Amino acid sequence: MKKYFSLVLFAHSVFALPFAMIGFFLGVTTTENPFSWYKLILVLLCMVFARNSAMAFNRYLDRNIDAKNPRTKMRDIPAGKVSAKEALIFVIVNCVLFSVATYFINPLCFYLSPVALFVVLFYSYTKRFTALCHLVLGLGLSLAPIGAYIAVTGHFALVPVLYSLTVLFWVSGFDIIYALQDEDFDREENLHSIPSTLGIKNALHVSVLLHILSAACVILPVFFTEFSWVYYVGIVFFCSMLVYQHLLVKPNDISKVNRAFQTLNGYASVVFAICFLIDAYIRTK
Repeated sequence: MKKYFSLVLFAHSVFALPFAMIGFFLGVTTTENPFSWYKLILVLLCMVFARNSAMAFNRYLDRNIDAKNPRTKMRDIPAGKVSAKEALIFVIVNCVLFSVATYFINPLCFYLSPVALFVVLFYSYTKRFTALCHLVLGLGLSLAPIGAYIAVTGHFALVPVLYSLTVLFWVSGFDIIYALQDEDFDREENLHSIPSTLGIKNALHVSVLLHILSAACVILPVFFTEFSWVYYVGIVFFCSMLVYQHLLVKPNDISKVNRAFQTLNGYASVVFAICFLIDAYIRTK
C-alpha cells in the first residue's frame, strides 16, 4: 500500500477533499436532507477512488515523459518502484470502486459517474494538444463540492456550483505556477502549457486573473446564503493565501514554487473548509 500511496501522492488530497466537505455539509445545513454517516463515508470513498484513478493514470500515461524530465525521473514508474502494468490495474480497480460507491449514494450520482471519470482521466491527455490543460485539471477537482452536494440532495443548486467554480479557477491558477518549473522542458518536448506558450511573466498574469475569479466565487455565496462572521474570516484567509503565493513567485525567481503550490494552497483549502464547517455548526444551533 505504501508504494501506491507514493504513486498517487495522497497528501495532495488536501486540495479537493476540504471542498467536498463544504459541498456535503452545505447540502445538510441548507436543505431538509438529514446528516448521514453512511453517505459521508461513501462520499469520502468516492473522493479517494477518483483521486487514485486520476493520479495513477496520469503517472501511467506520462511515464516516458517523466523519465526524460530531470525533475520527475525519480517518480515511481520511471524509477521502477511501481510497474506500468501495476499502475494501470490500480487505475481500473479504483474506477470500478468509484462507480460502485456512487451506485449506493443515489441514482443521479451513479448516472454522472462516467462523466466524472472521463473528466479526471482525460486531463492526462490534454498537455499533448492544448495549453488549457490547467483548466481541465481545475475542472476535474471542481467536481468535488458539487458532487458531494448532489450526494446529499440528489439535485444541483447555485451555491455549490459557485464553490466548484472557486476550485476550478483556484486549481487552474496554482497549476500554472507549478508548471513554471517545466517551461523549457515542455517547449523542448512539444508539450503544451500556459508557461511554455506565453512565457513565465505572462503565465503569472494569467494565474493572477484566475485567482481573482476564484476569490470572487468564494465571496459570491454570501449573497445567497446567510453566514456568520466565521465564514468571512475564512474568505479573508483564503484570499490572503492567493495573494501570498503570488508574492513568493516572481518572473525572475521561481525557487519558491513548491512552497506556494502545496503548503500555501493546502492551508488555504483546509482553513477555509474549517471556517465553513464552524459557521455551519453555529448556524444550525
